[in-house]
Amino acid sequence: MKIKAIILSLAVGATLLVGCGAKEEPTTAPATTKVETKEVAKADVVATASIVNEQAAFENAISAKGTWIIATLKDLSFDKELVVAGDFKNTKDPAVAQRKIGLYTQDDKRVVTARFTLTAPKLTFSSPAGSIEHGTFKGDLYVTASNFQLKDAKVEGNVYFTTDEAKSTFKMDDKSEVTGVKELKK
Repeated sequence: MKIKAIILSLAVGATLLVGCGAKEEPTTAPATTKVETKEVAKADVVATASIVNEQAAFENAISAKGTWIIATLKDLSFDKELVVAGDFKNTKDPAVAQRKIGLYTQDDKRVVTARFTLTAPKLTFSSPAGSIEHGTFKGDLYVTASNFQLKDAKVEGNVYFTTDEAKSTFKMDDKSEVTGVKELKK
């Protein structure tokens, strides 16, 4: 009888140890709009990408509590002003500040497979080292932070810089286009 009690106790103990053991986290991020963040420093955040196809999810993703990459899956249109806020770090290199709106999808070889349009009367980009990539923004773009870039993107409207630094650090590649003016507007 004692042997049965000992074996049963060992079986229960082993089950508890296995069930309560440390679990490994998945190595790939799920393709959802869930925001996962880790605190790197008091003001800096590292976050995964947010893949969005609805207005509310897009607005959440561009907020200060959002993600460093906001990737759309379709055209999105807003009747109100939008603000991209917060300081974010690139998940591949946390030493690099970066904030990106990706208006495109791509295949596993990083070839752009579809381009999308974001429409709003005004988009203010307050996050440093921001970019709009591979799609079209329709409206006026206000850049308040430094090192903003257009990468293979079109702005159907004006680009206004609210500081000298924002204007002097602005870059756009030869595939990008701004149909309106690019000027300082304090």
